[in-house]
Amino acid sequence: MKKHPTPSKAIAARAPSAAAARVKPSDSGFAYSMPFFESLVDSALDEARKLGASDAGAEISEGCGLSVSVRHGELENVERNRDKSLGITVYVGQRRGNASTSDFSAAAIAQTVRAAYDIARFTAEDPFASLPDPADIAPVAERQRDLDLFHPWAITSADAAQLALQCEAAALSVDKRITNSEGAAVSAQQSQFFSAHTHGFRGGYASSRHSLSVSPIAGKGDDMQRDAWYSSMRKAADLASPAAIGRYAAERALSRLKARKIPTVECPVLFESPLAAGLVGAFVQAVSGGALYRKSSFLLDSLGKQIFPKHIALSEDPFVLGGKGSSPFDDEGVRVQARQVVESGRVQGYFLSSYSARKLGMRTTGNAGGSHNLVLSSRLTRPSDDLDAMLEKLGTGLFVTELMGQGVNYVTGDYSRGASGFWVEKGKIAFPVHEITIAGDMRAMFKGIEAVGADTYNYGAKTVGSVLINRMKVAGS
Repeated sequence: MKKHPTPSKAIAARAPSAAAARVKPSDSGFAYSMPFFESLVDSALDEARKLGASDAGAEISEGCGLSVSVRHGELENVERNRDKSLGITVYVGQRRGNASTSDFSAAAIAQTVRAAYDIARFTAEDPFASLPDPADIAPVAERQRDLDLFHPWAITSADAAQLALQCEAAALSVDKRITNSEGAAVSAQQSQFFSAHTHGFRGGYASSRHSLSVSPIAGKGDDMQRDAWYSSMRKAADLASPAAIGRYAAERALSRLKARKIPTVECPVLFESPLAAGLVGAFVQAVSGGALYRKSSFLLDSLGKQIFPKHIALSEDPFVLGGKGSSPFDDEGVRVQARQVVESGRVQGYFLSSYSARKLGMRTTGNAGGSHNLVLSSRLTRPSDDLDAMLEKLGTGLFVTELMGQGVNYVTGDYSRGASGFWVEKGKIAFPVHEITIAGDMRAMFKGIEAVGADTYNYGAKTVGSVLINRMKVAGS
């Protein structure tokens, strides 16, 4: 009997180091100050007013970072990136134009504003095109809220290479059946922005995101399997240790050796927690403003309707300190708030920007730019519902650990993805499987969620445990 490793093993082991310590603000690595950004945005807005714009908004941003990769114990790539941009949106009545530049000179900014203004003058009128309503703008106190998002990592390329080499070496040392590697990588990234518009919004902040990853290969000949693992955090000190990431990635690859094909069957399917976040993402896509007003969603008019079983809830909280989906306001400067998107299985709210809300005759939900820290939960989940407990709930069926391809039709709700994972019998993993396809209808899949595990995993702005769906079609040999 095989046992699949669990993500908690890699997540729990952390190894803060001197290289991972938070640096002083003066060592942030940015080339520009926030007051300088404010002055350029103000210049762009002033220029738009001089041209006769009825309204305007501008955003300026800067990003910088370091990416280092290694393979087979040797340095493979070192890349430093530094990007900057200023974008201006100009309104002439109900006509809108947009232009951007990476040149921060006064002449370039004036030329960019003129380009946006000219585009607006010759664009067709759109009755829904305008800045956010003043009543929806985030108050000053809220937009200045410190959510602990910025932790720059002053790591050198040599130190980053050492971390990546340690991670790859840890993976290769787990077992002699780890025969190859697609490499390991370290990334240290940070960005800052400032935006303002003529409806009274002014705000901006800095943020960071750092990661460490590795991808080992197990086996040889016709029985070779690749897997990978990574850790991504705003604080470098919170990253899992190189040894833990390497070991866990290797264990995942080893667990997939001697995979078999299985006959076509209908059975329960358990999605591993990182993959279950994709199910949440599919729901968010289906109830987002763009898909709804274009009528390209299988969940049209779902507000107030029972989409999930009564034990399922989905919450959103933009104010989680250090959260990957945290923000004091959305991309339009609109107020954000904690809310229940799904309660007792019923949809309580959509994900709307000002524009999509107007198209739907509704009010913005503060989701211009995306969702904020979603958590899928079930009233039936107990603290003891780890992966082993979820496999017992699965009984006999498929445990999916990898998905391939897109395979989701958001208009019809059809779901079909290439997959691999493990066949489970009587609550225990029997053998790994590959070269299969899982298929179903998203509406039936959502209603068929029987359990959500306590083995929660944070994938970007989504946190969810493993998800058990009562029945799907598995196409095999």
